[in-house]
Amino acid sequence: MKIICIGRNYTNHIEELQNERPTEPVVFMKPDSAILLKQHPFVIPEFSEDVHHEIEIIVKINKVGKYIEPKFAHKYYDEISVGIDFTARDLQDKLKSKGLPWEKAKAFDGSAVIGEFIPKKQFNSLEKLTFELKNNNETVQKSNSSHMLWKIDELISYVSQFFTLKIGDIIFTGTPEGVAAVKPDDVLEGFLEGQQLFRIQVK
Repeated sequence: MKIICIGRNYTNHIEELQNERPTEPVVFMKPDSAILLKQHPFVIPEFSEDVHHEIEIIVKINKVGKYIEPKFAHKYYDEISVGIDFTARDLQDKLKSKGLPWEKAKAFDGSAVIGEFIPKKQFNSLEKLTFELKNNNETVQKSNSSHMLWKIDELISYVSQFFTLKIGDIIFTGTPEGVAAVKPDDVLEGFLEGQQLFRIQVK
């Protein structure tokens, strides 16, 4: 399986990092080795002193698709959750300044937290989902899918132009504002419409 990630999909986060607003989705990948194993803590890697949390709504692809039309994209997933795209911000800034790819800062081992998936049919509208990240019981990121520049179905259609989507692939749909560094002993909890879907400790 592969993990397809979308960057710069919330205006406030774009402004937060002083990035240019994109005219089409920003896409990058993580390997399956980036997945943080269940019941394992997130260990801050030695090569970074500024790893940020980025909570995102995620979806799991349930059938093979290529060149998917937006009106049919909803048929390619039936489960949804939240996850974290951990980012070595200091390394990313260094790579960006040189015009180099971000993978070392985004796709390292353990950099993808995947919450418990739940059926999307539980929700009346996927375009009005509230999600949040708590760090040590304090809300640090909170937003709503209505603020996405590109909605879930639009993203599935877009990425399927470039990559064949396969069963089990996961799409991270972008993070809102509020990203910040994590430190040892932090406890991160992710919620979707009030349901806790992951809880991890930082070491």
